[in-house]
Amino acid sequence: MDADWVARFADEVIAEAERRAPGKPVVCASGLSPSGPIHLGNLREVMTPHLVADEIRRRGHECVHIISWDDFDRFRKVPAGVDPAWNEHIGKPLTTVPAPPGSEYPNWAEHFKAPMIAALAEMGVEFHGISQTEMYTSGAYREQVLLAMRERRRIDAILDQYRTKKAKAKEVLDADEAAALEGSGAASEDDGSGAGGYYPYKPYCSFCDRDLTTVTSYDDETTALSYTCVCGHGETVLLSEHTRGKLVWKVDWPMRWAYEGVVFEPSGVDHSSPGSSFVVGGQIIREVFGGQQPIGPMYAFVGISGMAKMSSSKGGVPTPADALSIMEPALLRWLYARRRPNQSFKISFDQEIQRMYDEWDTLTRKVTEGTALPADQSAYRRASSTASATLPDTPRRLPYRTLASVVDIATGHEEQTLRILRAFDPEIGGLDELRPRLDRARHWVNTYLPAEERTQVRETPDKELLDTLGEAERESLRLLLDGLDDHWSLDGLTTLVYGVPKVLAGLEMDAKAATPELKAAQRAFFALLYRLLVGRDTGPRLPTLLLAVGRDRIRELLDAGRAA
Repeated sequence: MDADWVARFADEVIAEAERRAPGKPVVCASGLSPSGPIHLGNLREVMTPHLVADEIRRRGHECVHIISWDDFDRFRKVPAGVDPAWNEHIGKPLTTVPAPPGSEYPNWAEHFKAPMIAALAEMGVEFHGISQTEMYTSGAYREQVLLAMRERRRIDAILDQYRTKKAKAKEVLDADEAAALEGSGAASEDDGSGAGGYYPYKPYCSFCDRDLTTVTSYDDETTALSYTCVCGHGETVLLSEHTRGKLVWKVDWPMRWAYEGVVFEPSGVDHSSPGSSFVVGGQIIREVFGGQQPIGPMYAFVGISGMAKMSSSKGGVPTPADALSIMEPALLRWLYARRRPNQSFKISFDQEIQRMYDEWDTLTRKVTEGTALPADQSAYRRASSTASATLPDTPRRLPYRTLASVVDIATGHEEQTLRILRAFDPEIGGLDELRPRLDRARHWVNTYLPAEERTQVRETPDKELLDTLGEAERESLRLLLDGLDDHWSLDGLTTLVYGVPKVLAGLEMDAKAATPELKAAQRAFFALLYRLLVGRDTGPRLPTLLLAVGRDRIRELLDAGRAA
Protein backbone atom coordinates (compact mmCIF):
# COMPACT_ATOMS: atom_id res chain seq x y z
CA MET A 1 0.00 0.00 0.00
CA ASP A 2 1.24 3.48 -0.88
CA ALA A 3 2.72 5.34 2.08
CA ASP A 4 0.19 8.19 2.21
CA TRP A 5 -1.63 9.48 5.28
CA VAL A 6 -5.04 8.10 4.29
CA ALA A 7 -3.65 4.58 3.84
CA ARG A 8 -1.82 4.73 7.16
CA PHE A 9 -4.96 5.76 9.04
CA ALA A 10 -6.99 3.10 7.23
CA ASP A 11 -4.48 0.48 8.41
CA GLU A 12 -4.84 1.67 12.01
CA VAL A 13 -8.64 1.95 11.90
CA ILE A 14 -9.16 -1.50 10.40
CA ALA A 15 -6.87 -3.07 13.02
CA GLU A 16 -8.58 -1.15 15.85
CA ALA A 17 -12.07 -2.02 14.62
CA GLU A 18 -11.13 -5.72 14.47
CA ARG A 19 -9.84 -5.50 18.04
CA ARG A 20 -12.94 -3.72 19.35
CA ALA A 21 -15.78 -5.29 17.39
CA PRO A 22 -14.63 -8.04 15.02
CA GLY A 23 -16.88 -8.63 12.04
CA LYS A 24 -18.93 -5.46 12.52
CA PRO A 25 -18.98 -2.45 10.16
CA VAL A 26 -16.25 0.10 10.86
CA VAL A 27 -17.67 3.39 12.13
CA CYS A 28 -16.05 6.72 11.23
CA ALA A 29 -17.65 9.95 12.39
CA SER A 30 -17.91 13.70 11.86
CA GLY A 31 -19.92 16.33 13.67
CA LEU A 32 -21.32 19.54 12.18
CA SER A 33 -23.32 22.33 13.74
CA PRO A 34 -25.83 24.01 11.38
CA SER A 35 -25.73 27.17 13.48
CA GLY A 36 -24.72 29.19 10.41
CA PRO A 37 -22.98 28.70 7.06
CA ILE A 38 -20.92 25.50 7.19
CA HIS A 39 -17.59 26.71 5.83
CA LEU A 40 -14.52 25.23 4.19
CA GLY A 41 -12.80 24.79 7.55
CA ASN A 42 -15.73 22.65 8.73
CA LEU A 43 -15.37 20.63 5.52
CA ARG A 44 -12.09 19.21 6.87
CA GLU A 45 -14.13 17.68 9.71
CA VAL A 46 -15.93 15.70 7.00
CA MET A 47 -13.23 15.08 4.41
CA THR A 48 -10.71 13.55 6.82
CA PRO A 49 -12.98 10.66 7.92
CA HIS A 50 -14.54 10.45 4.45
CA LEU A 51 -11.20 9.75 2.80
CA VAL A 52 -10.30 7.16 5.44
CA ALA A 53 -13.74 5.52 5.27
CA ASP A 54 -13.56 5.44 1.49
CA GLU A 55 -10.13 3.76 1.59
CA ILE A 56 -11.53 1.16 4.00
CA ARG A 57 -14.37 0.47 1.55
CA ARG A 58 -11.91 0.20 -1.34
CA ARG A 59 -10.25 -2.61 0.58
CA GLY A 60 -13.52 -4.51 0.77
CA HIS A 61 -14.50 -3.75 4.38
CA GLU A 62 -17.96 -2.55 5.37
CA CYS A 63 -17.68 0.99 6.71
CA VAL A 64 -20.18 3.67 7.65
CA HIS A 65 -19.36 7.36 7.86
CA ILE A 66 -21.67 9.10 10.32
CA ILE A 67 -22.28 12.83 10.21
CA SER A 68 -23.90 13.95 13.44
CA TRP A 69 -25.89 17.11 12.85
CA ASP A 70 -25.74 19.08 16.10
CA ASP A 71 -29.13 20.59 15.35
CA PHE A 72 -30.34 20.26 18.96
CA ASP A 73 -27.66 22.75 20.05
CA ARG A 74 -28.78 26.13 21.31
CA PHE A 75 -29.08 29.12 18.97
CA ARG A 76 -26.21 31.28 20.22
CA LYS A 77 -26.33 34.55 18.35
CA VAL A 78 -27.89 36.35 15.41
CA PRO A 79 -25.37 36.57 12.55
CA ALA A 80 -24.70 39.77 10.64
CA GLY A 81 -27.31 40.54 8.03
CA VAL A 82 -30.21 38.80 9.81
CA ASP A 83 -33.09 40.75 11.37
CA PRO A 84 -32.19 41.55 15.02
CA ALA A 85 -35.68 40.30 15.90
CA TRP A 86 -34.15 36.81 15.82
CA ASN A 87 -32.55 37.69 19.19
CA GLU A 88 -35.74 36.43 20.80
CA HIS A 89 -34.78 32.90 19.69
CA ILE A 90 -31.37 32.81 21.41
CA GLY A 91 -31.23 29.75 23.64
CA LYS A 92 -33.71 27.69 21.62
CA PRO A 93 -32.76 24.50 19.75
CA LEU A 94 -31.62 25.24 16.20
CA THR A 95 -34.48 23.11 14.84
CA THR A 96 -37.13 25.34 16.44
CA VAL A 97 -35.62 28.65 15.34
CA PRO A 98 -37.31 30.01 12.20
CA ALA A 99 -35.16 29.94 9.07
CA PRO A 100 -33.66 33.25 7.87
CA PRO A 101 -36.11 35.51 6.00
CA GLY A 102 -36.98 34.23 2.53
CA SER A 103 -35.75 30.69 3.15
CA GLU A 104 -37.66 27.74 1.73
CA TYR A 105 -36.67 25.54 4.70
CA PRO A 106 -38.76 24.87 7.84
CA ASN A 107 -36.17 25.97 10.39
CA TRP A 108 -32.71 27.45 10.96
CA ALA A 109 -30.88 24.12 11.08
CA GLU A 110 -32.39 22.75 7.86
CA HIS A 111 -31.60 26.00 6.07
CA PHE A 112 -27.87 25.60 6.73
CA LYS A 113 -27.77 21.81 6.43
CA ALA A 114 -29.21 21.80 2.90
CA PRO A 115 -26.36 23.49 0.97
CA MET A 116 -23.79 21.33 2.78
CA ILE A 117 -25.69 18.14 1.94
CA ALA A 118 -25.86 19.23 -1.72
CA ALA A 119 -22.13 20.05 -1.79
CA LEU A 120 -21.20 16.71 -0.24
CA ALA A 121 -23.31 14.89 -2.84
CA GLU A 122 -21.52 16.78 -5.62
CA MET A 123 -18.18 15.79 -4.09
CA GLY A 124 -19.12 12.10 -3.91
CA VAL A 125 -19.14 11.98 -0.09
CA GLU A 126 -21.31 9.09 1.15
CA PHE A 127 -22.52 9.42 4.73
CA HIS A 128 -25.26 8.50 7.17
CA GLY A 129 -26.72 11.66 8.67
CA ILE A 130 -27.98 11.62 12.26
CA SER A 131 -30.11 14.48 13.60
CA GLN A 132 -29.41 15.01 17.29
CA THR A 133 -32.86 16.60 17.60
CA GLU A 134 -34.42 13.36 16.43
CA MET A 135 -32.19 11.23 18.66
CA TYR A 136 -32.91 13.17 21.84
CA THR A 137 -36.61 13.86 21.27
CA SER A 138 -37.31 10.24 20.30
CA GLY A 139 -35.81 9.01 23.55
CA ALA A 140 -33.05 7.08 21.78
CA TYR A 141 -30.52 8.29 24.35
CA ARG A 142 -32.76 7.83 27.42
CA GLU A 143 -30.65 5.14 29.09
CA GLN A 144 -27.44 7.08 28.42
CA VAL A 145 -28.96 10.26 29.91
CA LEU A 146 -30.12 8.41 33.04
CA LEU A 147 -26.69 6.79 33.38
CA ALA A 148 -24.94 10.17 33.12
CA MET A 149 -27.20 11.62 35.81
CA ARG A 150 -26.54 8.66 38.13
CA GLU A 151 -22.81 9.14 37.55
CA ARG A 152 -22.90 12.94 37.84
CA ARG A 153 -20.52 13.08 40.81
CA ARG A 154 -17.97 10.97 38.96
CA ILE A 155 -18.31 13.19 35.86
CA ASP A 156 -17.97 16.33 37.97
CA ALA A 157 -14.78 14.94 39.53
CA ILE A 158 -13.33 14.20 36.07
CA LEU A 159 -14.18 17.67 34.79
CA ASP A 160 -12.72 19.23 37.91
CA GLN A 161 -9.32 17.74 37.05
CA TYR A 162 -9.30 19.79 33.84
CA ARG A 163 -11.11 23.04 34.64
CA THR A 164 -7.92 24.95 35.55
CA LYS A 165 -6.03 23.46 32.60
CA LYS A 166 -8.74 24.56 30.20
CA ALA A 167 -8.63 28.14 31.45
CA LYS A 168 -4.88 28.23 30.87
CA ALA A 169 -5.16 26.59 27.45
CA LYS A 170 -7.70 29.20 26.32
CA GLU A 171 -5.21 31.96 27.06
CA VAL A 172 -2.85 30.68 24.33
CA LEU A 173 -5.46 30.52 21.55
CA ASP A 174 -5.25 33.41 19.12
CA ALA A 175 -8.35 35.42 18.30
CA ASP A 176 -9.21 33.50 15.12
CA GLU A 177 -8.82 30.11 16.80
CA ALA A 178 -10.96 31.22 19.70
CA ALA A 179 -13.61 32.43 17.26
CA ALA A 180 -13.49 29.09 15.47
CA LEU A 181 -14.76 27.45 18.64
CA GLU A 182 -18.14 28.91 17.74
CA GLY A 183 -20.11 26.36 15.77
CA SER A 184 -17.92 23.53 17.02
CA GLY A 185 -20.34 22.47 19.75
CA ALA A 186 -17.86 23.63 22.36
CA ALA A 187 -18.49 27.35 22.50
CA SER A 188 -20.51 29.09 25.20
CA GLU A 189 -21.35 25.62 26.48
CA ASP A 190 -21.47 25.25 30.24
CA ASP A 191 -20.28 21.92 31.58
CA GLY A 192 -23.19 21.40 33.95
CA SER A 193 -21.79 23.25 36.96
CA GLY A 194 -24.15 25.40 38.97
CA ALA A 195 -24.82 26.84 42.41
CA GLY A 196 -27.29 24.02 43.11
CA GLY A 197 -24.79 21.26 42.30
CA TYR A 198 -23.52 19.48 39.21
CA TYR A 199 -26.00 18.14 36.64
CA PRO A 200 -24.86 17.03 33.15
CA TYR A 201 -28.38 17.35 31.68
CA LYS A 202 -29.74 20.67 30.43
CA PRO A 203 -33.52 20.87 29.84
CA TYR A 204 -35.12 23.25 27.40
CA CYS A 205 -37.87 25.20 29.16
CA SER A 206 -41.31 23.81 28.36
CA PHE A 207 -42.72 27.36 28.43
CA CYS A 208 -40.20 29.50 26.46
CA ASP A 209 -38.27 26.65 24.75
CA ARG A 210 -34.92 28.15 25.75
CA ASP A 211 -32.08 26.52 27.65
CA LEU A 212 -31.79 29.36 30.17
CA THR A 213 -32.65 26.80 32.83
CA THR A 214 -31.07 25.69 36.09
CA VAL A 215 -31.59 22.19 37.46
CA THR A 216 -32.35 22.54 41.17
CA SER A 217 -32.74 18.89 42.21
CA TYR A 218 -32.77 15.34 40.90
CA ASP A 219 -33.90 12.08 42.47
CA ASP A 220 -32.05 9.01 41.22
CA GLU A 221 -34.81 6.59 42.24
CA THR A 222 -37.82 8.34 40.73
CA THR A 223 -35.85 10.33 38.07
CA ALA A 224 -37.79 13.43 39.21
CA LEU A 225 -35.90 16.48 37.93
CA SER A 226 -36.79 20.01 38.98
CA TYR A 227 -35.65 23.11 37.13
CA THR A 228 -36.30 26.83 36.97
CA CYS A 229 -35.94 29.15 33.97
CA VAL A 230 -35.03 32.82 33.73
CA CYS A 231 -38.43 33.36 32.11
CA GLY A 232 -39.97 32.59 35.51
CA HIS A 233 -41.24 29.14 34.68
CA GLY A 234 -40.33 26.17 36.86
CA GLU A 235 -41.49 22.57 37.01
CA THR A 236 -40.64 19.00 37.95
CA VAL A 237 -40.46 16.36 35.22
CA LEU A 238 -39.60 12.66 35.13
CA LEU A 239 -36.31 12.29 33.29
CA SER A 240 -37.30 8.74 32.39
CA GLU A 241 -39.95 10.35 30.16
CA HIS A 242 -38.53 13.80 29.43
CA THR A 243 -37.10 14.35 25.92
CA ARG A 244 -36.82 18.13 25.67
CA GLY A 245 -33.23 18.53 26.76
CA LYS A 246 -29.73 17.23 26.16
CA LEU A 247 -26.49 16.31 27.85
CA VAL A 248 -23.93 19.11 28.11
CA TRP A 249 -21.36 18.99 25.31
CA LYS A 250 -18.45 17.42 27.17
CA VAL A 251 -20.69 14.52 28.24
CA ASP A 252 -22.76 14.38 25.08
CA TRP A 253 -19.79 13.74 22.76
CA PRO A 254 -18.34 10.71 24.61
CA MET A 255 -21.86 9.37 25.09
CA ARG A 256 -22.32 9.37 21.32
CA TRP A 257 -18.94 7.71 20.73
CA ALA A 258 -20.07 4.85 22.95
CA TYR A 259 -23.61 4.71 21.53
CA GLU A 260 -22.45 4.60 17.89
CA GLY A 261 -19.29 2.56 18.45
CA VAL A 262 -17.14 5.20 16.75
CA VAL A 263 -13.63 3.96 15.91
CA PHE A 264 -12.31 6.98 14.01
CA GLU A 265 -13.11 10.68 14.42
CA PRO A 266 -10.71 13.60 13.94
CA SER A 267 -10.88 16.74 16.04
CA GLY A 268 -9.89 20.34 15.49
CA VAL A 269 -7.02 21.94 17.35
CA ASP A 270 -9.55 23.60 19.67
CA HIS A 271 -10.63 20.14 20.89
CA SER A 272 -7.13 18.82 21.53
CA SER A 273 -5.73 21.19 24.15
CA PRO A 274 -5.63 20.28 27.86
CA GLY A 275 -9.13 20.33 29.30
CA SER A 276 -10.77 20.31 25.88
CA SER A 277 -13.75 18.20 24.86
CA PHE A 278 -11.74 15.46 23.15
CA VAL A 279 -9.28 15.04 26.03
CA VAL A 280 -11.94 15.07 28.76
CA GLY A 281 -14.23 12.90 26.65
CA GLY A 282 -11.63 10.16 26.52
CA GLN A 283 -11.77 9.79 30.30
CA ILE A 284 -15.56 10.11 30.51
CA ILE A 285 -16.22 7.42 27.90
CA ARG A 286 -13.97 4.95 29.76
CA GLU A 287 -15.11 5.67 33.29
CA VAL A 288 -18.80 6.43 32.74
CA PHE A 289 -20.03 4.88 29.51
CA GLY A 290 -17.72 1.85 29.43
CA GLY A 291 -16.53 2.55 25.91
CA GLN A 292 -13.33 3.47 24.12
CA GLN A 293 -12.38 6.82 22.68
CA PRO A 294 -12.07 6.96 18.88
CA ILE A 295 -8.63 7.21 17.35
CA GLY A 296 -8.10 10.15 15.03
CA PRO A 297 -5.80 13.04 14.27
CA MET A 298 -5.98 16.66 15.23
CA TYR A 299 -6.68 18.66 12.08
CA ALA A 300 -5.34 22.12 11.37
CA PHE A 301 -7.19 25.22 10.19
CA VAL A 302 -8.05 25.83 6.55
CA GLY A 303 -7.66 29.38 5.30
CA ILE A 304 -8.67 31.39 2.27
CA SER A 305 -6.21 33.38 0.16
CA GLY A 306 -6.33 36.96 1.36
CA MET A 307 -8.58 36.22 4.33
CA ALA A 308 -8.06 35.51 8.01
CA LYS A 309 -8.67 32.04 9.42
CA MET A 310 -12.23 31.03 8.93
CA SER A 311 -14.87 31.25 11.60
CA SER A 312 -18.57 30.82 11.09
CA SER A 313 -19.05 33.63 13.59
CA LYS A 314 -17.86 36.07 10.92
CA GLY A 315 -19.96 37.01 7.93
CA GLY A 316 -19.10 36.12 4.35
CA VAL A 317 -17.02 33.02 5.09
CA PRO A 318 -16.75 30.86 1.94
CA THR A 319 -18.63 27.56 2.01
CA PRO A 320 -18.11 24.34 0.03
CA ALA A 321 -20.88 25.52 -2.31
CA ASP A 322 -18.92 28.73 -2.93
CA ALA A 323 -15.79 26.72 -3.73
CA LEU A 324 -17.69 24.36 -6.05
CA SER A 325 -18.99 27.34 -7.99
CA ILE A 326 -15.42 28.08 -9.18
CA MET A 327 -13.70 24.68 -9.08
CA GLU A 328 -14.53 21.13 -10.07
CA PRO A 329 -15.34 18.66 -7.27
CA ALA A 330 -12.22 16.55 -7.88
CA LEU A 331 -9.95 19.57 -7.44
CA LEU A 332 -11.63 20.54 -4.15
CA ARG A 333 -11.28 16.94 -2.90
CA TRP A 334 -7.61 16.97 -3.89
CA LEU A 335 -6.87 20.02 -1.75
CA TYR A 336 -7.96 18.04 1.33
CA ALA A 337 -6.48 14.71 0.23
CA ARG A 338 -2.96 15.90 -0.55
CA ARG A 339 -2.24 17.47 2.86
CA ARG A 340 -1.93 15.57 6.12
CA PRO A 341 -4.69 16.62 8.55
CA ASN A 342 -2.23 18.42 10.82
CA GLN A 343 -1.00 20.59 7.92
CA SER A 344 -2.82 23.86 7.42
CA PHE A 345 -3.46 25.04 3.87
CA LYS A 346 -5.30 27.74 1.97
CA ILE A 347 -8.00 27.59 -0.66
CA SER A 348 -7.73 30.29 -3.31
CA PHE A 349 -10.56 32.48 -4.46
CA ASP A 350 -8.17 35.01 -5.99
CA GLN A 351 -5.74 34.73 -8.93
CA GLU A 352 -3.98 31.86 -7.12
CA ILE A 353 -6.78 29.55 -8.26
CA GLN A 354 -5.14 29.57 -11.70
CA ARG A 355 -1.87 28.26 -10.28
CA MET A 356 -3.80 25.69 -8.24
CA TYR A 357 -5.47 24.42 -11.42
CA ASP A 358 -2.09 24.34 -13.21
CA GLU A 359 -0.77 22.08 -10.43
CA TRP A 360 -3.81 19.83 -10.75
CA ASP A 361 -3.42 19.55 -14.53
CA THR A 362 0.31 18.83 -14.19
CA LEU A 363 -0.48 16.06 -11.70
CA THR A 364 -3.12 14.65 -14.05
CA ARG A 365 -0.61 14.52 -16.87
CA LYS A 366 2.00 12.83 -14.69
CA VAL A 367 -0.51 10.26 -13.48
CA THR A 368 -1.53 9.55 -17.08
CA GLU A 369 2.13 9.20 -18.10
CA GLY A 370 2.93 7.05 -15.08
CA THR A 371 5.57 9.48 -13.75
CA ALA A 372 3.75 10.74 -10.62
CA LEU A 373 5.16 9.84 -7.21
CA PRO A 374 3.23 7.10 -5.34
CA ALA A 375 1.77 9.46 -2.72
CA ASP A 376 0.71 11.91 -5.47
CA GLN A 377 -0.90 9.06 -7.42
CA SER A 378 -2.86 8.09 -4.30
CA ALA A 379 -4.02 11.66 -3.68
CA TYR A 380 -5.13 11.94 -7.31
CA ARG A 381 -7.04 8.66 -7.15
CA ARG A 382 -8.81 9.72 -3.97
CA ALA A 383 -9.67 13.10 -5.49
CA SER A 384 -10.98 11.83 -8.82
CA SER A 385 -12.93 8.79 -7.60
CA THR A 386 -14.44 7.02 -4.61
CA ALA A 387 -14.91 3.33 -3.86
CA SER A 388 -18.26 3.43 -5.67
CA ALA A 389 -17.96 6.12 -8.37
CA THR A 390 -15.72 8.22 -10.58
CA LEU A 391 -16.32 11.93 -10.25
CA PRO A 392 -17.41 13.74 -13.43
CA ASP A 393 -14.64 15.43 -15.36
CA THR A 394 -14.36 18.03 -18.12
CA PRO A 395 -14.12 16.02 -21.39
CA ARG A 396 -11.68 18.39 -23.10
CA ARG A 397 -9.40 20.20 -20.65
CA LEU A 398 -7.95 23.62 -21.37
CA PRO A 399 -5.97 25.52 -18.73
CA TYR A 400 -8.24 27.30 -16.25
CA ARG A 401 -6.26 30.53 -16.70
CA THR A 402 -6.90 30.34 -20.46
CA LEU A 403 -10.63 29.83 -20.00
CA ALA A 404 -10.79 32.67 -17.48
CA SER A 405 -8.91 35.03 -19.79
CA VAL A 406 -11.10 34.19 -22.77
CA VAL A 407 -14.33 34.49 -20.78
CA ASP A 408 -13.11 37.82 -19.42
CA ILE A 409 -12.23 39.18 -22.86
CA ALA A 410 -15.31 37.77 -24.63
CA THR A 411 -17.59 39.21 -21.91
CA GLY A 412 -19.88 36.18 -21.96
CA HIS A 413 -20.37 36.07 -25.74
CA GLU A 414 -20.49 32.31 -26.40
CA GLU A 415 -19.85 32.45 -30.15
CA GLN A 416 -16.76 34.61 -29.69
CA THR A 417 -15.64 32.41 -26.77
CA LEU A 418 -15.81 29.33 -29.00
CA ARG A 419 -13.97 31.11 -31.83
CA ILE A 420 -11.10 32.12 -29.56
CA LEU A 421 -10.85 28.74 -27.83
CA ARG A 422 -10.68 26.93 -31.16
CA ALA A 423 -7.40 28.75 -31.69
CA PHE A 424 -6.12 26.78 -28.70
CA ASP A 425 -7.66 23.50 -29.81
CA PRO A 426 -9.10 23.39 -33.36
CA GLU A 427 -10.89 20.11 -32.61
CA ILE A 428 -13.29 21.63 -30.07
CA GLY A 429 -16.75 20.75 -31.34
CA GLY A 430 -18.69 22.96 -28.97
CA LEU A 431 -18.49 24.62 -25.57
CA ASP A 432 -20.16 21.66 -23.83
CA GLU A 433 -16.90 19.74 -24.26
CA LEU A 434 -15.24 22.34 -22.02
CA ARG A 435 -17.80 22.11 -19.24
CA PRO A 436 -18.00 22.14 -16.27
CA ARG A 437 -14.55 23.80 -16.09
CA LEU A 438 -15.60 26.60 -18.45
CA ASP A 439 -18.62 27.44 -16.30
CA ARG A 440 -16.49 27.43 -13.15
CA ALA A 441 -14.00 29.83 -14.78
CA ARG A 442 -16.83 32.09 -15.95
CA HIS A 443 -18.28 32.23 -12.44
CA TRP A 444 -14.86 33.06 -11.01
CA VAL A 445 -14.40 35.93 -13.49
CA ASN A 446 -17.89 37.31 -12.88
CA THR A 447 -17.79 36.93 -9.08
CA TYR A 448 -14.25 37.04 -7.76
CA LEU A 449 -12.11 38.87 -10.31
CA PRO A 450 -11.86 42.49 -9.08
CA ALA A 451 -13.42 45.05 -11.41
CA GLU A 452 -10.10 46.83 -11.83
CA GLU A 453 -8.58 43.59 -13.13
CA ARG A 454 -11.30 42.90 -15.70
CA THR A 455 -10.16 43.24 -19.30
CA GLN A 456 -11.75 45.98 -21.40
CA VAL A 457 -10.33 46.19 -24.88
CA ARG A 458 -10.08 49.80 -26.09
CA GLU A 459 -12.74 50.99 -28.49
CA THR A 460 -10.42 53.44 -30.29
CA PRO A 461 -6.62 53.79 -30.69
CA ASP A 462 -4.75 55.63 -27.95
CA LYS A 463 -3.49 58.36 -30.32
CA GLU A 464 -1.94 60.35 -27.48
CA LEU A 465 0.29 57.43 -26.53
CA LEU A 466 1.01 56.46 -30.12
CA ASP A 467 2.14 60.01 -30.93
CA THR A 468 4.76 59.90 -28.14
CA LEU A 469 6.42 56.62 -29.18
CA GLY A 470 10.08 56.52 -30.10
CA GLU A 471 11.42 54.89 -33.27
CA ALA A 472 12.31 51.61 -31.52
CA GLU A 473 8.78 51.28 -30.09
CA ARG A 474 7.23 52.05 -33.49
CA GLU A 475 9.47 49.44 -35.07
CA SER A 476 8.39 46.86 -32.49
CA LEU A 477 4.74 47.47 -33.42
CA ARG A 478 5.55 47.15 -37.14
CA LEU A 479 7.29 43.82 -36.56
CA LEU A 480 4.33 42.56 -34.56
CA LEU A 481 1.75 43.59 -37.15
CA ASP A 482 3.83 42.21 -40.04
CA GLY A 483 4.05 38.86 -38.27
CA LEU A 484 0.40 38.41 -37.30
CA ASP A 485 -0.70 36.41 -40.34
CA ASP A 486 2.22 33.99 -40.23
CA HIS A 487 1.98 33.48 -36.47
CA TRP A 488 -1.80 33.37 -35.94
CA SER A 489 -1.97 30.56 -33.41
CA LEU A 490 -1.33 30.32 -29.69
CA ASP A 491 2.19 28.97 -30.14
CA GLY A 492 2.88 31.28 -33.07
CA LEU A 493 1.82 34.42 -31.22
CA THR A 494 3.84 33.33 -28.18
CA THR A 495 6.92 33.11 -30.44
CA LEU A 496 6.03 36.47 -32.00
CA VAL A 497 5.53 38.55 -28.85
CA TYR A 498 8.68 37.16 -27.22
CA GLY A 499 10.55 37.34 -30.52
CA VAL A 500 10.00 40.99 -31.51
CA PRO A 501 12.42 42.34 -28.84
CA LYS A 502 14.94 39.67 -29.95
CA VAL A 503 14.80 40.90 -33.54
CA LEU A 504 15.27 44.49 -32.37
CA ALA A 505 18.34 43.28 -30.46
CA GLY A 506 19.78 41.77 -33.67
CA LEU A 507 18.83 38.15 -32.86
CA GLU A 508 16.68 35.60 -34.66
CA MET A 509 13.06 35.55 -33.52
CA ASP A 510 13.39 32.01 -32.16
CA ALA A 511 16.87 32.50 -30.64
CA LYS A 512 17.36 30.88 -27.23
CA ALA A 513 18.52 34.02 -25.46
CA ALA A 514 17.63 35.16 -21.97
CA THR A 515 19.91 38.01 -20.94
CA PRO A 516 18.72 40.50 -18.30
CA GLU A 517 18.68 43.20 -20.97
CA LEU A 518 16.51 41.13 -23.27
CA LYS A 519 14.08 40.25 -20.46
CA ALA A 520 13.77 43.94 -19.60
CA ALA A 521 13.08 44.77 -23.27
CA GLN A 522 10.41 42.05 -23.43
CA ARG A 523 8.69 43.37 -20.29
CA ALA A 524 8.69 46.88 -21.72
CA PHE A 525 7.24 45.64 -25.02
CA PHE A 526 4.49 43.68 -23.23
CA ALA A 527 3.57 46.72 -21.13
CA LEU A 528 3.33 48.85 -24.28
CA LEU A 529 0.97 46.35 -25.92
CA TYR A 530 -1.21 46.16 -22.82
CA ARG A 531 -1.48 49.96 -22.63
CA LEU A 532 -2.41 50.22 -26.30
CA LEU A 533 -4.89 47.33 -26.23
CA VAL A 534 -6.51 47.47 -22.77
CA GLY A 535 -5.34 50.75 -21.26
CA ARG A 536 -3.24 49.37 -18.40
CA ASP A 537 0.20 47.83 -17.85
CA THR A 538 -0.91 44.22 -17.32
CA GLY A 539 -3.64 41.86 -18.44
CA PRO A 540 -4.29 38.32 -19.64
CA ARG A 541 -1.43 36.45 -21.30
CA LEU A 542 -0.69 38.37 -24.49
CA PRO A 543 -1.09 35.48 -26.97
CA THR A 544 -4.54 34.80 -25.49
CA LEU A 545 -5.41 38.50 -25.57
CA LEU A 546 -4.30 38.89 -29.19
CA LEU A 547 -6.32 35.87 -30.31
CA ALA A 548 -9.35 37.25 -28.52
CA VAL A 549 -9.03 40.76 -29.92
CA GLY A 550 -8.63 39.48 -33.50
CA ARG A 551 -6.28 40.59 -36.27
CA ASP A 552 -8.45 43.35 -37.68
CA ARG A 553 -8.96 45.07 -34.37
CA ILE A 554 -5.30 44.70 -33.40
CA ARG A 555 -4.35 46.49 -36.62
CA GLU A 556 -6.91 49.17 -35.92
CA LEU A 557 -5.56 49.82 -32.40
CA LEU A 558 -1.88 49.64 -33.33
CA ASP A 559 -1.93 50.86 -36.95
CA ALA A 560 -1.24 54.48 -36.06
CA GLY A 561 2.24 53.21 -35.24
CA ARG A 562 2.64 51.86 -38.79
CA ALA A 563 1.51 55.07 -40.39
CA ALA A 564 4.06 57.15 -38.53
